[in-house]
Amino acid sequence: MTPLFVIPLWLDLTAVGIGAVQGAMFAARFRENRLDLLGVAIIGLVIGLGGGLARDLLINQVPAALSSNWYLLTATGAAFVGMLLLRVFTRMNAIIITLDALTIGMFAALGCAKAVAAGLPEVPAVFVGVISAVGGSVVRDMMLNLPIALMHVGSLYAVAAGAGTVFMLAAMHLNVPIVWAAVGCVLITTAVRLLSVRFGWSLPEQRALSSWATWRRRDSDPSGAGAVAATGGPAARADSGWRRWLPRVRR
Repeated sequence: MTPLFVIPLWLDLTAVGIGAVQGAMFAARFRENRLDLLGVAIIGLVIGLGGGLARDLLINQVPAALSSNWYLLTATGAAFVGMLLLRVFTRMNAIIITLDALTIGMFAALGCAKAVAAGLPEVPAVFVGVISAVGGSVVRDMMLNLPIALMHVGSLYAVAAGAGTVFMLAAMHLNVPIVWAAVGCVLITTAVRLLSVRFGWSLPEQRALSSWATWRRRDSDPSGAGAVAATGGPAARADSGWRRWLPRVRR
């Protein structure tokens, strides 16, 4: 395993700044919520600092955001820059999506690297990386009274971060320099997130346990008698055939 690694201040501040820009641009789009400048700046701060705060609390360290003046200043300044950029890129939704994906990748890599440096095993290191990546967006959605994107079909936030951090740890075990392993983590996480948006990738939607039991009975009964009993007749069975149990892709 790669020896102790200290995250450079400039790299951590870069992730904080990009996150704050993305958060402010995201919040400024919700005109119906009537957020003032302070409200937009706070959302930017939450995105920029939320993941790092969660990461440091999980590994029992003093939050990096409170160990230097530059974190709060960088996040605040970047949030106001995000508000200004919104006027320029109002119709360029791809900018916000790309910044969102890049933020997830950077925080996943930094969280995983810091967890490894703190001596955590591989599985907890992946967990810390994922929490670091998605923590800010969860708090953002709660503050804006929105459905938490992480928990709904079609986001793949955690899946993207998990794929990136697993790759990072595997590369480190193969003695790849941690900097290049982290770059790979960022690229993979960003790519998975952007591809999921582009092609509508998602995990299968949850089903009620009773419905799954009905599906199993219908699937295991070649004569179809179980399906008749469960659905009430051939017409109903045709209506609720096996195809409706396939995962639906949201586009």
